[in-house]
Amino acid sequence: MKKPALTNIRPKTEPVASSQSSPESFASAAEKASARVKAILENVGQIAIVDLVSSIIEEGHALRASDIHIEPRDGSVVVRLRVDGVLQDAFTLPHPILQEVISRIKVLSHLRTDEHQAAQDGRFRYLLEENNSPIDIRVSITPTYFGENAVLRLLADNATDFTLTMLGFSDEDQKKIQAAIKRPHGMILATGPTGSGKTTSLYTLVKQLNQKDVSIVTIEDPIEYAVPGITQIQVNQRSGLTFANGLRSILRQDPNIIMVGEIRDAETASIAVNTALTGHLLLSTLHTNDAATTLPRLLDMGVDAYLVASTVNVAIGQRLVRRICKHCKEPYTLTDAEQESLRESLPTRLRLPGHDLPEKFYHGKGCEHCDNTGYNGRIGINEVLVVGPEVRDAILRKASATTLRDIAVANGMTTMFEDGFNKAVEGKTTISELLRTINNE
Repeated sequence: MKKPALTNIRPKTEPVASSQSSPESFASAAEKASARVKAILENVGQIAIVDLVSSIIEEGHALRASDIHIEPRDGSVVVRLRVDGVLQDAFTLPHPILQEVISRIKVLSHLRTDEHQAAQDGRFRYLLEENNSPIDIRVSITPTYFGENAVLRLLADNATDFTLTMLGFSDEDQKKIQAAIKRPHGMILATGPTGSGKTTSLYTLVKQLNQKDVSIVTIEDPIEYAVPGITQIQVNQRSGLTFANGLRSILRQDPNIIMVGEIRDAETASIAVNTALTGHLLLSTLHTNDAATTLPRLLDMGVDAYLVASTVNVAIGQRLVRRICKHCKEPYTLTDAEQESLRESLPTRLRLPGHDLPEKFYHGKGCEHCDNTGYNGRIGINEVLVVGPEVRDAILRKASATTLRDIAVANGMTTMFEDGFNKAVEGKTTISELLRTINNE
């Protein structure tokens, strides 16, 4: 029996790729990976599911994707890749093989293959065929109307080698963060939506703090990167090991520094704040829109205002924007309509004297190194809110996030939008990418 055809529907002009391969290898790696997937279906006989799953992973890695989505539809299965933060279609698979593909992923992740009506999470390590180097893959499987949906997160194997400079933090923001992590106690919070680089920022700080004379313990869900020299604990809901319970246990482990993967509920927030108050440096993440919203969010979780004011050292807000491809970057003059639109978006303090915009910005015209998208990789745009005396007073008054932001800006905070604007002026990203990523108020 002839195998059903697998259709490559990845448009050449749509945004692709993130940060896992060198730019010069992109075009050849993408072509080679696509050929591997297609070749599996060219022979007569049954589809080799093991080879198919492996080749899809190889394809995702070669295209520098951060996530692989295997999504069942009515009559087909669409494989989509998230590259540089943008989802795009990659392949379609015949629907009859969906269950075999999902079963193969479950086997690799040590999940139950006989469970089809409940969500399951797992992970596995995959050895790349080209160089036999390992990549960690986090798996989430969820039942849907047309069958089980799988999302594979490809975890960057060089995450612990990042520096704050590489992550896009300005010199001034780095000084604020360095001052905060030198304090023996208090909280450092990274905030932003899912996929904004919060965990990578925390791991970068943990790596810097990882010295022989301190004890660092983390509790995560899941553990994304193994860091030598620190104790990492995996949340396990089935056994009752939650963030809150795990944090209580960690306090009996005599740590100096604690990293909590995420503050999700009032109980975890309360324990985290009290931990920071009793002589520990605590790093964690929160899902908020910006740094200023972090502080009222803790109040909403039931933490007393005086505790928030006493424990939070800095709140780091961040997003990821696509970086202009260095191989095809060129100057770009905004049209009159684009200039008018940008002027309306810019806060007054960002406008240059006379309200004139720079004459030139930059964009990528598209080349073989970026698959004609004009972008290659991503960079962070950030804001670092230092909780100084004026901000503490505002917290005690239970001031709004807008008031806290205004006070922080008056005391020297560079907002995410301003940081992104500066990066656009410097030619690191584009104005259109900045406006796409941040909804300016």
